[in-house]
Amino acid sequence: MSENPLITLFSAPKPFTNPHIATIQRNAIRSWVELGGNVEVVLLGDEAGMAEAAAELGVRQIAEVKRNALGTPLISSLFDLARGENHSPLLAYVNADILLLPDFLEAANELLRQAGEFLMVGQRWDMEITGLLDFSAGWSGRLREECRQHGALHKPMGSDYFVYPRACFERIPDFAIGRAGWDNWMIYEARRRGWKTVDATADVMIIHQAHDYSHLPNGQPHYRLPETGENIRLAGGKRHIFLLSEANWALSGGKLKRKRMTWQQFWREFELFPAIHMRSTGLAELFHTVFHPRKAYDEFRKSKREKSSAEELVN
Repeated sequence: MSENPLITLFSAPKPFTNPHIATIQRNAIRSWVELGGNVEVVLLGDEAGMAEAAAELGVRQIAEVKRNALGTPLISSLFDLARGENHSPLLAYVNADILLLPDFLEAANELLRQAGEFLMVGQRWDMEITGLLDFSAGWSGRLREECRQHGALHKPMGSDYFVYPRACFERIPDFAIGRAGWDNWMIYEARRRGWKTVDATADVMIIHQAHDYSHLPNGQPHYRLPETGENIRLAGGKRHIFLLSEANWALSGGKLKRKRMTWQQFWREFELFPAIHMRSTGLAELFHTVFHPRKAYDEFRKSKREKSSAEELVN
């Protein structure tokens, strides 16, 4: 490994106790290691089996991570720990079930060369993988072809990785990892800061290995858990929940370009103006109500029901 890697890639894997989760996490981490000496891989946390997996795969582990009252690791702690590991010009958080190919590193290097402050995100491909992958010569080409044949491009609903220069994201709220909302805030924050928010889907294939939600409380999807509500509160509310479609730059063919704007995107940008440029929660809510009256009404009714239920519990 280089003394000054190009990128510090960090993640907080789940426990390695479930055989399928253990398999796909080993696959993912091995794919990161195969990117070569310009990448330093750091696993954060002390989940069951993590130390053994880190030793087996030849990567670093930092066990001491700050957690919330429910024991869930905090995003702020993960980002701070990764930043302190070395002086790499780039940092990247990647979910521990994501396979990376060499184009990931190539795209990150291009953005470092072409952009100043930026956030690189992108859509994932979903594929069913049940066993350990073969990482012998030519592995990335074989995996790419298999994914094109048997995988599917996921909708632009969030992001499973974030690449950014060291100067960005120095302060992050105490989001709970593995719950919804924080990844959307990353895109909002980059837009609010005026950083180039880059959709690299055209140049970067990342592969999500399918799994269930058995690792979460009661097997529920993360967006139904109470910690998701707290994440959204910390993000500043629902108007700060941005999707990949809100990225305003794109990397294609190695070239960084502003996204071409359709009329639909133009009006969406108009709707987002108070949140991004005026930092006004009130105006953002007003614009949302004007653009989406039915949705705003449904949210209002849901809020009243939840408030009423809470009051009944208290009484």
